[in-house]
Amino acid sequence: MNQKTVLNDICQEKVFEKVFHTYVKDLKRYLYYKYKDLESAEDILQDTFIKLWNNCHKVVFEKVKSYLYTIANNAFLDVKKHEKVVREHQKKIPKNPSNSESPEFVFIEKEYLIKVESAINALPEKQKIVFTLSRYENKKYREIAEMLDISIKTVEKRMQQAILSVKEKIGRKI
Repeated sequence: MNQKTVLNDICQEKVFEKVFHTYVKDLKRYLYYKYKDLESAEDILQDTFIKLWNNCHKVVFEKVKSYLYTIANNAFLDVKKHEKVVREHQKKIPKNPSNSESPEFVFIEKEYLIKVESAINALPEKQKIVFTLSRYENKKYREIAEMLDISIKTVEKRMQQAILSVKEKIGRKI
């Protein structure tokens, strides 16, 4: 190796230090301008010089400035692309208001649902079937009557009895 090659070999520690001190301030300003955040700019700056060191044997000394700015800009674009993906994903997440309820409310709600379920399970079988088909499967009285081969009036009567029984057991409207 001749003297000029050694002076331009980025893998040489002294040459790398020279490159670092030559470009670090301008590259930091460039990244700060892009990010508007000093901490993010410094993180990318550090990563950029680490990539230069890891790929020093591939980088020609005359093109080191271009290499540094390309790496820094690509890192910036990657961060922005990631932020966009996160925003799009957050838009798709359904807002669940029950997550913001107090623990006391959640407990009371669970307790109430257990009472309702218990009251429904305690119904006579014929009332329970009509109630379940109507309230949980959203069947109309006519559909229930056809399914069970009974009259609509019988469905209405069983439903009325079921509602009264459940109300009586839980002490609330349903």
